[in-house]
Amino acid sequence: MTKEKAYKLLAVQEGISNNEAKNLIDNGQVFAHDKKILIARGLISSKTTFKVLKTKEPKVIFEDDNIVAINKPQFTTSEQIAKKFKFELLNRLDKDTSGVILLIKNKEFQEKAIEEFKHLRVKKIYVAMVDGIVSEEIIIDEPIITLKTKGGAFSKISKQGKNAITKVEPLMISGKKSIVKVTIQTGRTHQIRVHLASINHPIVGDEKYGKGSSKRLFLHSYETEILGYKFRANLDNSFHAFGFEIPKDI
Repeated sequence: MTKEKAYKLLAVQEGISNNEAKNLIDNGQVFAHDKKILIARGLISSKTTFKVLKTKEPKVIFEDDNIVAINKPQFTTSEQIAKKFKFELLNRLDKDTSGVILLIKNKEFQEKAIEEFKHLRVKKIYVAMVDGIVSEEIIIDEPIITLKTKGGAFSKISKQGKNAITKVEPLMISGKKSIVKVTIQTGRTHQIRVHLASINHPIVGDEKYGKGSSKRLFLHSYETEILGYKFRANLDNSFHAFGFEIPKDI
């Protein structure tokens, strides 16, 4: 059996450059035999057929003279959103987290908005699919510290960390997985992912803090309220995996 580097085979299959193929693999968008390809330079059978998860286009939810609310798709960085729409970021989401992200259009509003975040007056609701059965409300009040590593930021619960509070509410259960509503009063790096993993309900698809890979990290920024604005980004069809039928209103 002849073998070739994964990114080279992918480039030929998709009719793209080697660099584009590498980026797709590094982003976690490439699968073969229902398993994610993790190493772009890894050797794989030359007969392999890949499945590539395409990146969706970000959509404007709302825009006025102060703010732009975007529904950010998975596999897209916050910085790519800022570059595309040519405004400064007010908040950030992980590359693999979808949903509401905000851009600022003037300095005066930016200063007011930053104060809202600083004083914990911004309401942020997420929806996540987690391993295990969540049948009752859970409040997680554990400090989080974030470390810089070669593989990027890594957070963990630590007495030396900053205050972090996460409220988890069950929405629905299918088999051994649950859809939960998550409300955070603080915004520590990877807070939701770390807190859910700490109670043995890691987010499905969370390779850093969870148990295994999936076609996506099932974490979505569903609703954000700030300074009288309320923005909502409905869940996409990917959350229908594992037998879930997700209503538009959570």
